[in-house]
Amino acid sequence: MKLVVAVDKNWGIGNKGGLLAHVRADLRYFQSLTKGNVVILGSKTLQTFPNGMPLKNRENIILSRRTDYSPEGATVVHSLDELLEALKNYDTENVFVIGGSTVYDLLLDYCDTAYVTKFDKEFESDAFFKNLDESPEWELASVGETQLTDPETDTVSNMEFTFCVYKKK
Repeated sequence: MKLVVAVDKNWGIGNKGGLLAHVRADLRYFQSLTKGNVVILGSKTLQTFPNGMPLKNRENIILSRRTDYSPEGATVVHSLDELLEALKNYDTENVFVIGGSTVYDLLLDYCDTAYVTKFDKEFESDAFFKNLDESPEWELASVGETQLTDPETDTVSNMEFTFCVYKKK
């Protein structure tokens, strides 16, 4: 399995149920990685999507404790065991964990690759991702060119960001 996440300087990933920033290049990168594949997410993350609907052109697996939760166009599982059973139907090379923080924490040990967009800024955050730079289990495999946000399309102006890939040792 793989994961995709965008983090700030403190490895924050969200605040008050939303993303820290909307950066078109990051959203396109996310789409290029996940389109045509399986995504695993929590129900709170699903609520942040347009109209609270599952992502198109992907198999959406929602992890939720709520037994009455059944969004259209998604498979819902209620435990790690149920999720792992459902994943037997897929090639794990095509499975991406996409949040939120509880789902990342639960599944990080099952992942071998992390696609991390790093924002060179500190945001107010109330949700965090494990700092892979400080983890002996992970190593930075590649760092893309530094890019700058576009004030016409992005919610934050003049912010540098990079696309990084981490591999489990």
